[in-house]
Amino acid sequence: MATDLRRVLCVPTSSLTLLLVLLLALPSWGAEKARLRVDDYQIEAELTPHLHTITARAKVKFTALQDLSVAVFELHNDLRVTKVLDEKNQPLSAERVTQDSTVRVPLPAGLAKDASTTLTFEYEGDLENADNSPVPGLKLAYIGDDTTYLLYAGRWFPVSGFGLNRFTSTIRITLPAHMIVIGSGNVTVADHPSSNKPNESVLPTKTFRFVSTKPSFPGTIIGGIFQEYKSDEAGMDLHVFFKPTHQSLAPAYTTTTVQEFTYFITLYGLPPSQRLNVVELPEDTVPYAWAPEIAGLAGSSITEKTNYRLLADAVAHQWWGVSVSPATKDDWWLSDGFSRYSEAMYVENAAGAAGLEEAVKDMSVGALAYDTMPLSSASKLDIYSTEFQSLATDKGAMILHMLRWVLGEDKYNKTMREFAEQFAGKSASMDDFKAIAEKNYGDQLTWFFSQWLDSTGAPEFKLKYTTYRLGGAAATAQGADKVPGFRVTGEVSQDLDLFRMPVDIRIDTDGKTENKRIEVVGTTSPFTIETFGRPRRISIDPDHHVLTNSSDVKLRASILRGQALQQQGDLSGALTEYNKALDLNKNSSLAHYRVAEVFFLQENYQSSANAYREALNGDGEPRWTEVWSHLQLGMIFDVTGQRERAVNEYHQALQTNDNTFGALEQVRRYLQKAYERPKEKSGQ
Repeated sequence: MATDLRRVLCVPTSSLTLLLVLLLALPSWGAEKARLRVDDYQIEAELTPHLHTITARAKVKFTALQDLSVAVFELHNDLRVTKVLDEKNQPLSAERVTQDSTVRVPLPAGLAKDASTTLTFEYEGDLENADNSPVPGLKLAYIGDDTTYLLYAGRWFPVSGFGLNRFTSTIRITLPAHMIVIGSGNVTVADHPSSNKPNESVLPTKTFRFVSTKPSFPGTIIGGIFQEYKSDEAGMDLHVFFKPTHQSLAPAYTTTTVQEFTYFITLYGLPPSQRLNVVELPEDTVPYAWAPEIAGLAGSSITEKTNYRLLADAVAHQWWGVSVSPATKDDWWLSDGFSRYSEAMYVENAAGAAGLEEAVKDMSVGALAYDTMPLSSASKLDIYSTEFQSLATDKGAMILHMLRWVLGEDKYNKTMREFAEQFAGKSASMDDFKAIAEKNYGDQLTWFFSQWLDSTGAPEFKLKYTTYRLGGAAATAQGADKVPGFRVTGEVSQDLDLFRMPVDIRIDTDGKTENKRIEVVGTTSPFTIETFGRPRRISIDPDHHVLTNSSDVKLRASILRGQALQQQGDLSGALTEYNKALDLNKNSSLAHYRVAEVFFLQENYQSSANAYREALNGDGEPRWTEVWSHLQLGMIFDVTGQRERAVNEYHQALQTNDNTFGALEQVRRYLQKAYERPKEKSGQ
């Protein structure tokens, strides 16, 4: 399970593993109401990594939520069901529906509402590529010699109600003895000696048994060859499993994990478990994943500069997702949005107000990129759509950011802690959260949640004002330092008729800065502020407490939509969005850079080079566009047989001393050997 929509604006395509990956890590959903609830799994699986195979048996105990004649479960299409048994071990028929990766099992005697039964599935298959993945094109389940990952989202066992249906489990994984397995719950390991029988494998094996007695979402299994780094600092039982190439970075990631984990404890109380496994994932799957006691990070994100933002999001899911989970798909933001804003709060804790401001800008872009449907109606959207993730993750996070402003720091923190504690180990709805927020606020918050949950759009504030100099006998008698010398009278306007939010107005003067919180209600809200010093500059919402549709947000939202289309292969649509961004700011280095990427993918090298030059001559935002533009120009010159010019661009890239996303490593590689465009990826 993973989410990470916002970082797509911050990386060059050659390093881009985000956007679609984040939402693709989630499962498909039927619009219909859940018809059954899985209570417990007993799973035994034998893995043969060298052959990429799995042979498994899953005993599934479930309860009917309505009268049932057919039980439906999701299962990876590469897995063949060989037998289904009822609770009396009598065989049942099973229908495989590949269109939605399901297995349908008719129940001859039916199952009455609230009654429980058990089905046993025996199945096998090869998990080697993404050809038949539940999410086309994305590997969520893979068995291999170096690393094996069976993510819960990969439906490697029969799944019902992904992310909503909490369950207990006992999972036994048998695989070659030189590999270790990371999973959720209490673990025991049994060794099996090598076989002495003719024609049988001589390799010894181990069985890892994971028992999860607290209903949640276990089911993610990661196996392979890792170096383990342990820590019991701050009472944690922390295990970091990195590949040998990243083992030197384990101490830094261990320290950061402890800091984040303990910070979230101060905010939300204790999580279900003090144990946490930070595990390196291959680069061919999601950028990060979470499960009970597991935070997985893709190898590409494990860098010398600790990726503490991505790690914080994964760690925060131990509270929002593992402990408190959404009751319905409409409530999904209570997991992903809460974890996203928890990350932002840790950024503020670690990097101060400037760090939070940057995180809020990122969230604002994601929140408004696809703001065409209310967040409270998210279930009407396809779970794989960029729209759904934009709403659930970034708009959800921005709602918390604004609620923090409305409630105030103390009441907000109290609300979050009470919510985490009251619904620990349970599913929760938006109404559950709203009730706690209103209790601490001391009044109803319908106006707030109606605006941000049940409506679309965001204000674009405009400010008009007039400054008057105050004078007279009072000022002369008492002194200018005791009586206000100026009065600013004006109005805040925006175009949402039903809008209501408290907003800060800041006036910078010759002396003391004046701040006043006003209620912006409707399309026009007047204000009057008196100051001692002469007003020099007036700004509205200077600390970005409110989600607003500024020109910068519009520009970055267009780029975000363009990147989504680019990843989907719609290069023409991507160019249209990038050009919309350039209409807003013809000097945008980021927009020119994205245009250049599309031309590069089309092998239109002259147009690509021109656009990279425009990026270098633009506003320089973000800073990494400089080093990556020089790098990409060098690659273009290499492809077109102009090695001397390519080397010159690589040297200019080195001079930036900017190693964002590993740019300088690539530069040094291409200085040693000219870049060649992979033939099999031409035009991709």
